[in-house]
Amino acid sequence: MAGSIPEGFIDELLNRINIVEIVGARVRIKQGGKDFKGLCPFHDEKTPSFTVSPAKNLFYCFGCGAGGSAIKFLQQFEGLTFPEAVESLAASVGMEVPRQRSNAPRRDLRPLYDAMLAAEGYYRDKLKKAPDAIAYLKGRGLTGDIAREFCLGFAPNARDALHRAMTGGDHSINAKVLLEAGLIGKNEKGREYDRFRHRILFPVRDAQGRVIAFGGRLLGEGQGPKYLNSPETPIFRKGQELYGLFEARRSARQLKSLIVVEGYLDVIALAQAGIRNTVATLGTATGEDHYRKLYRYVEEVICCFDGDPAGRRAAWKALESALGSLSGGRRLKFVLLPEGEDPDSLVRREGAEGFHLRLTRATPAIEHLFAGLSEGLDLSTIDDRARLAELATPYIERAPAQSPLQQMMRGRLRDLTGVGESAKWPTSQARPAVPRASARRPQRNGLAQHLLSLLLKAPQLIRQSAPEAVDALAESQPQRLFGEVVRYAAEHSELDPAQLLGRWAGQEGHADLLELHRRLVMLAPEAMAVEFREGMDRLLASARRRRRERLKQEMREDPTHAMEKLAEGFSALRRDVEKNRANSPPVLNP
Repeated sequence: MAGSIPEGFIDELLNRINIVEIVGARVRIKQGGKDFKGLCPFHDEKTPSFTVSPAKNLFYCFGCGAGGSAIKFLQQFEGLTFPEAVESLAASVGMEVPRQRSNAPRRDLRPLYDAMLAAEGYYRDKLKKAPDAIAYLKGRGLTGDIAREFCLGFAPNARDALHRAMTGGDHSINAKVLLEAGLIGKNEKGREYDRFRHRILFPVRDAQGRVIAFGGRLLGEGQGPKYLNSPETPIFRKGQELYGLFEARRSARQLKSLIVVEGYLDVIALAQAGIRNTVATLGTATGEDHYRKLYRYVEEVICCFDGDPAGRRAAWKALESALGSLSGGRRLKFVLLPEGEDPDSLVRREGAEGFHLRLTRATPAIEHLFAGLSEGLDLSTIDDRARLAELATPYIERAPAQSPLQQMMRGRLRDLTGVGESAKWPTSQARPAVPRASARRPQRNGLAQHLLSLLLKAPQLIRQSAPEAVDALAESQPQRLFGEVVRYAAEHSELDPAQLLGRWAGQEGHADLLELHRRLVMLAPEAMAVEFREGMDRLLASARRRRRERLKQEMREDPTHAMEKLAEGFSALRRDVEKNRANSPPVLNP
């Protein structure tokens, strides 16, 4: 029955709960004297001004003025209504919320929640009697324990099995409620039918753990899409919910990070492997609302998507959606898996330790952004540097204004292009400013750096390059160590990336090599090989042009010496041609 919550009950509820436990489960706080202190979750700050007082059972921020009871905290932190916050706290201490009649009309959503809970029980019971569905889940490597933990179910391949079970027997749920909850549908002739048929079902829960929707995976061959989700209802907004978030929060008192994947089974497989801080969207790309919700609970979000084109597009969409939320020390990172792999298959093959290792190598958002924008550009040319500046500016402006993230993005753009926040394009009256760093170290060749980054990821790429091209790449590097790495890779192309990088572990410049290795490259192996080969050709052509220009200059300054060098060059070229001819197989005339 709808109605207001008695004030006496609210007082009793607040007396029973421990506000330190409520806040501490969501915000990092430490005891300092009688109170607990930490960084405020409601505004950006570097010095803690957020205080929780167990004696007063209140929280207060001296920076932004936010404060109140545990109910107020849940309203602000989790975006709950007052009744929802009260219900959440009451459930945590085993209390039932009473209601008083009110003259004001209020929608009672409990019938929808009751219908979803009854449907979950029905689907779970059907899974126990579906050998094909059980065999499918076992084939995906799932155990009975993990299936029970996530309350997996099965919808029979029948037109109205759920409809009959819910409207009759022990439930007697009105068909209108089932329709509004999205459990059944109605065709053009007005006939009602079960929405989910012949599908493995994944219950979706809200912050209080209530079932609000289902995701269904088609079993075997059949009609309809492979994955089908509940429609939007009064209790379910697809663009705001995340599968597995309730289970992830239940698994740990305080989460350090959350991993965003693309599928329900990815979440469950990772949880079974012990990686329980994983969530997935519900058939949609991650949007701004998703990230606002994620950053209520953690400071770091890691997007882990497939390495195929669809996964790369999802990663880029995630970056665009999250930029506005990256303030106050919040971090966003990306892991793109090898093409043909997903988190489910990879954790079964590599185990939790191998998967964790990939997470530690995740690419920060800024590097992901500039790697994507720079793809296909030659930053050794003015035109492509200008193009990068144009592409990056809208993303920089989308970041929180005057935030450290925005400043770092501007700094990264300045490093890559020489164009800073207050930089002006040079005119005939003004000479361009020389970057201060150029006086201390050689200017980096953008194309060469990109090729070295590819080489550090796949040393075997060097096998297709001629010795002259290898020398051109080695000599173009700003650090002597980089040139040594290139030549060593050419001599030991059978090494894997870890072995190649490990050869220089502990030496000066090793950190720069690691940075190049971590650069995001959104290419399949075949495309990477093509890009490396074409890039080496361009680099070699550029090196040849520079040699010709130097030779022309030397001929103008000292013609005799230049002619001697030219003759030496022709002699070397003739020797190379004769050597190549001797090593070539004979041509057989037909």
